[in-house]
Amino acid sequence: MIPKSYQRMHAEHPELMQAYESLGKATRLAGPLSDREVALVKLAISIGAGLEGAAHSHCRKALDAGCSPSDLHHVALLATPTIGFPTMMRARGWVRDVVGDEPIDE
Repeated sequence: MIPKSYQRMHAEHPELMQAYESLGKATRLAGPLSDREVALVKLAISIGAGLEGAAHSHCRKALDAGCSPSDLHHVALLATPTIGFPTMMRARGWVRDVVGDEPIDE
């Protein structure tokens, strides 16, 4: 699901958006990380930067790259010692927005 604001930006500024997407592709291809690894890193960066929309987008992209919902929940948890418990809890909410609740092991 591509957000309407992103679609509108494409319609209003197609050359700019093509350049932006080309930059994203070039950065993915510049190193050895797999698509799955790139997706998890991008989610982590979005969480660390406090970017809700980007976190939602990168959750969806991570699922498309073969990550499981548990992988995405783990990324949010890993943020705890670096950016703090309250920020991690916010990030967990963003992940839940896309993938739902993490199963509770009994």
